[in-house]
Amino acid sequence: MRQTPSRPIASPAAALTGGLVAAMSAPPPAFVPDTPLAVVLAAMATARASAAIAVDGAGRPIGILTEQDVTRRIAFRLPPDAPLSAAMTAPVTTCAEDAGLWQAVALLRPGRLRHVPVVGADGRCIGLLHRAETLAAVSGRLLVHLDALAGDDAAVKRAQAGVAVALRHEGVAARDIVALVSGINLDLHRRVLDRVLADHGTPPVPFTLLVMGSAGRGESLLRPDQDNGFILADYPDAEHDRIDAWFRPVASAFNAGLDAAGFPLCPGGIMAMNPLWRKTLPQWQRQFAYWAQRRVGAALLSSDIAFDFRAVAGDPAPADALRAHLGRVLAASPALLAAMAGQNQALTVGLTLWGGFTDDEPGPGTRTDFKLHGLMPLVAAARLMALRDGIAATGTVDRLAALAHHGTLSAREAAHLTDAFDLLLDTVLAQQLADHEAGAEPGNLVDTTALPKPQRVALRDALKAVRSFSRGSFGSFTGQLW
Repeated sequence: MRQTPSRPIASPAAALTGGLVAAMSAPPPAFVPDTPLAVVLAAMATARASAAIAVDGAGRPIGILTEQDVTRRIAFRLPPDAPLSAAMTAPVTTCAEDAGLWQAVALLRPGRLRHVPVVGADGRCIGLLHRAETLAAVSGRLLVHLDALAGDDAAVKRAQAGVAVALRHEGVAARDIVALVSGINLDLHRRVLDRVLADHGTPPVPFTLLVMGSAGRGESLLRPDQDNGFILADYPDAEHDRIDAWFRPVASAFNAGLDAAGFPLCPGGIMAMNPLWRKTLPQWQRQFAYWAQRRVGAALLSSDIAFDFRAVAGDPAPADALRAHLGRVLAASPALLAAMAGQNQALTVGLTLWGGFTDDEPGPGTRTDFKLHGLMPLVAAARLMALRDGIAATGTVDRLAALAHHGTLSAREAAHLTDAFDLLLDTVLAQQLADHEAGAEPGNLVDTTALPKPQRVALRDALKAVRSFSRGSFGSFTGQLW
């Protein structure tokens, strides 16, 4: 009675970093709870299905009947006309369509579940995960780390490094590993927020959680700090004291919860607990317009971080509206991008005048910071050009691809820069994982003398490509050509 997955699963390591659709079979038979068991069992046999689900009036799963339930609860115990509700397991554990495969594994193993319905945005079942087929997509090396992803928030954050190490050993690209790490981080943000809301009740107005900076780009490494904010639904000014009195403790508890989970508080205060980053959509829109007029100091620093925003919880529509507004602001005030470019010109690559690697380590060491002097100039240059071209994507590689599609970059240049991004990301990730395994805080300083000569040569070429691109990008805004 076993359904087989509708499409083959990718390699174990690659499958884990992607979505769960590849491990999902077709939806099982579905019935209302008072359907006679004889009808349900006949449908399961016809469909060769190992499970059936009970659904409510809107078609959303509320219970599940599996082969085990048939053996334990029906055989020689319940008559054929007994209702499905008499034998099903309820409530039923489900997994969202947009969840990662790692989340499905984290559900199946600790709960010893054999089946998990996959639900779409409307709550209806669109497929079924089977324990055997899903776990077949994951190697034994990874399972021990994935089990920790079902633990408390701090355990999940700690488990990231173990998952990343195992994936790297299996040859998964750094960009895919970082995407998985970023996905786990966003899931932790949602988990912390859900728990805070459960403690504080229904908000007085709806709101959307934004993440910014590396989280907004989906490029978080192992120890990012917090960059987040709330977009509140608009409300009358007379209601401000009442509404803000509710959101103040909620935002503080949210940021404290993330801190306890392993996301340090942002030194610059870019967090929802700060009123500057917790306001209505019209207030956010006015804030962006103010930064465009101000164009100095904190306004530029905030713009660099905030403009990589994305919605991760709540209605995404306000974030979409804010993105559209930002496009209008930048079109009307191109001087903001020029000012941001002027500030970004301080971002240099890690090469000396003679082509050696820079010494970025305080004290006697000579290690090079490939995040500050490699990734960041590339990220900043791609951001500026994408914002100028009205590109909504926030990820650096996605921005480079879109710039090539728009004709701003040639396909060849975009490919070279993508290769440079991947190599720099892999170099920094490898260093952070080595630091973690040595019991140290993950850092960005790399000892280039310990690298194989081909990698050193490739890193020099990557930095040269980033230097050329970033200088050209910044100069195109400021007029200061190199």
